[in-house]
Amino acid sequence: MTSSNESVILKLAASVLGIDAAKAAIAKLELDPALDSAGSAIVSRASFAMALNVVLFDDLLARVPTGAAYVADATVGGGKLFFDHGALRTIRFANGPTGALPAGQDAFARILKPLGYSVANVYPLPRLGMTGRAWCHLDAPESIPQFFVSELHVERFGAGFERVAQRVFGSSRDPLGKSAYAALAHFAEIECVPFDLAVAALPEIVAAFGRHHDIPALADYEALLAHSAEAAWIATEGNAFNHATDRVADVEALAGAQRTLGRPVKDAVEVSASGRVRQTAFRADHVERRFVDADGATVTLSVPGSFYEFITRDVDPATGRLDLGFDSSNAQGIFAMTRAA
Repeated sequence: MTSSNESVILKLAASVLGIDAAKAAIAKLELDPALDSAGSAIVSRASFAMALNVVLFDDLLARVPTGAAYVADATVGGGKLFFDHGALRTIRFANGPTGALPAGQDAFARILKPLGYSVANVYPLPRLGMTGRAWCHLDAPESIPQFFVSELHVERFGAGFERVAQRVFGSSRDPLGKSAYAALAHFAEIECVPFDLAVAALPEIVAAFGRHHDIPALADYEALLAHSAEAAWIATEGNAFNHATDRVADVEALAGAQRTLGRPVKDAVEVSASGRVRQTAFRADHVERRFVDADGATVTLSVPGSFYEFITRDVDPATGRLDLGFDSSNAQGIFAMTRAA
């Protein structure tokens, strides 16, 4: 990728982060030069998708001090990270939308599909009452980060839980505006958009990865938490990146090194049924979040926020290509990183 200000990915990221922060974010990541179209007035869906990922990665590090400390160590002296995938959680009711948002993962399918992503596989997460979908980019599947989008099936937790979930998530607003809808329609039709439209749309699409419902009542949060730590997490964090993942050569060695440094690494590495995909993570950093108590006053509590993950992928001998899959058991083990300590 070009290091000049003519880089489309840099200019797009800078439109959200500012030029200095965008340069710093991009300097941390291993980017495929083929994704960029320097000096072009037209933005491809691959360039836009990568710029979106740069901004979301930067946001994750701003919220996860443990991950930021790891990244600072890993990139000292010009080292770079390979951003493998980002993950987010959504709410799906048995019928109808989630407030003003499309139901569950549909709120993100409308974004990811026009940007060149397709569902590579579906992963049941029965222990959590959820389903996960891996969205992989069609143009550069090994180079552009995947999205792992999970949805929590509210009806699996009973009628009382559903009433609480409706109170919490029924106020959800749609963050997408005219520019986002226009850009996504262009991408869906011709796979590219004019640069000015891309700049106008990117902040609206970035905003989708946040919390869009009202501050929850403390009693409702506690009621969700009693049945589903994942629902309680969505109540405070919404659809923000739950984690971002660094693709590394040897996740076992890395976990040992981070444990030696005193960082809160998961006790065991999750290994897929095939043995080709191995994952571990830091435990979630805590964040301060507001709630409304029984008297209508605002109270602040420390709750689990997001975290940073690591993955090692081996080549699938059947295809001769990197195994870009996930594993339901691995995912359910990794989800535990956001349960309150």
